[in-house]
Amino acid sequence: MAGLRHSHVKGPETPALEAVTIPDFFARTVAQHGTRDACVFSESGEHWTWDQLSKKVDELAAGLLAIGVYKGDRVGIWAPNRPEWVLAQFATARIGVILVNINPAYRRAELQYALAKAGVKALISAVSFKTSQYLEMLQDIAPELGHCQPGQLESKNLPSLKSVIQVGDAPVAGMLCFSDVMTRGGPGQCSRLDAIGATLVPDDAINLQFTSGTTGSPKAATLTHQNIVNNARFVADCMRLTHRDRLCIPVPLYHCFGMVLGNLACVTAGSTMVFPGEGFDALQTLQTLSQERCTGVHGVPTMFSAMVNLPDFSQFDLRTLRTGIMAGAPCPIELMKRVVSEMHLEEMTIAYGMTETSPVSFQSAVDDPIERRVSTVGRIHPHVEAKVVNESGETVASGEQGELHTRGYLVMREYWEDPEQTAKSIDRDGWMHTGDLATIDSEGYCNIVGRVKDMLIRGGENVYPREIEEFLLGHPGIQDVQVFGIPDEKYGEEICAWIVPAQGAQVSLEDVRTHCEGQIAHFKVPRYVRTVTEFPMTVTGKPQKFLMREKMVSELDLEETSTA
Repeated sequence: MAGLRHSHVKGPETPALEAVTIPDFFARTVAQHGTRDACVFSESGEHWTWDQLSKKVDELAAGLLAIGVYKGDRVGIWAPNRPEWVLAQFATARIGVILVNINPAYRRAELQYALAKAGVKALISAVSFKTSQYLEMLQDIAPELGHCQPGQLESKNLPSLKSVIQVGDAPVAGMLCFSDVMTRGGPGQCSRLDAIGATLVPDDAINLQFTSGTTGSPKAATLTHQNIVNNARFVADCMRLTHRDRLCIPVPLYHCFGMVLGNLACVTAGSTMVFPGEGFDALQTLQTLSQERCTGVHGVPTMFSAMVNLPDFSQFDLRTLRTGIMAGAPCPIELMKRVVSEMHLEEMTIAYGMTETSPVSFQSAVDDPIERRVSTVGRIHPHVEAKVVNESGETVASGEQGELHTRGYLVMREYWEDPEQTAKSIDRDGWMHTGDLATIDSEGYCNIVGRVKDMLIRGGENVYPREIEEFLLGHPGIQDVQVFGIPDEKYGEEICAWIVPAQGAQVSLEDVRTHCEGQIAHFKVPRYVRTVTEFPMTVTGKPQKFLMREKMVSELDLEETSTA
């Protein structure tokens, strides 16, 4: 790709795409690595070999058939990272059922919307997680659960939902127990599994993932076997995963990061999936990395920041670590350098993508020069095409900024039952409009510089928050920072920075301005600075700038001003 004149790249055509379903893909790994460790759940102490995992998957698949869930039906899962999640992922695929991933942070309205939108027939639900009382919320939405027979729900609010499968041990009115469903499948259901598998095709929809819904109601990206199996393969290849690797997965399974880049990537190579807990905890993750002798770990930047900044960090032996993926949000350069040097992750990769592209389209290689791995998201994946375009839709010259478009096998089939939104995101030529601002240099390396909608305009000047954030992270007293625009009568928008100070440091507005003076253009210097202990985040670790903006607008008693 050396010497690119235009920001248009195509990935290599090798290795070839595989036309394979998840059950066939999974069965191949079980046949090759049956007695090796497949899963480790540190919190519960459970260890499963590939053979044991396969047996449990078949038990759940047969149990789902026994309660009337069949090929093409939708089964939701609303739970943190638990053993049941892993079983549900592969058991639903085994019988051609579409798994609907429900965000563990959802509350009543969001849950009801997602279940109704996807037409979920059965829901596997945790009892609770953190402050979320899942079963209570379900009982509020579907009060009919209190007096129906388990598996025979008739709900006014959720007409498609027939079964709620709760993962607790205590019986709950109107609900099935997960352990009971595991034993429901008889010889008849078990004998049908392979026959059902033979009817599945790689282009079948197999997974619905709801996007974050920053513009209106969440949309359900519809992913196929072909989409996510091949993406997992290429991700694993980038990391050079083998059956000797033990990959720590503290990222949520409901998101592509966990279920595709984690679980399915491990299936690709026969690597061991290691789950430190139900949700991310820096201390718990470090303990697991050390005790389980993990060779890889995934995470968003805030997770890695929490680990390397833990007071007891140096006590953990992380010398077995080698690789992993940092993704999900912009990766600060200084943090990446610490992760490589202090966590021994010399072969750490950066990946970029989106739910709608299964998810990864660009990834750095383990042997990319360190300056490339800390300043870009790497190069294009195999069988993927990408370009950067201007507002007129024309491909820009290499190094110039514009919106990133991608296409290839990885682009979702559609937004579930939403042709209008699908047409807005995927054009007639198959290009997925990502909404991300990017550059692609002459060697094909991509850099994500922000969101099209994140860009703010101050006094007619286009300002990209990512650039200011990277600069401010060079201040020794700043551990993390988020930059965004707030309304201003004179300039249209002004720049605000929320800062998490480094341990023991105090950072004032004057400190920030002194740091910026003579180093960046005056119109990029924040006018407002707030020090905070943490940012409002999504479950996947993405900072929610719209909430920060709303808080500042309220605090400063500002009025919204048009920036058009």
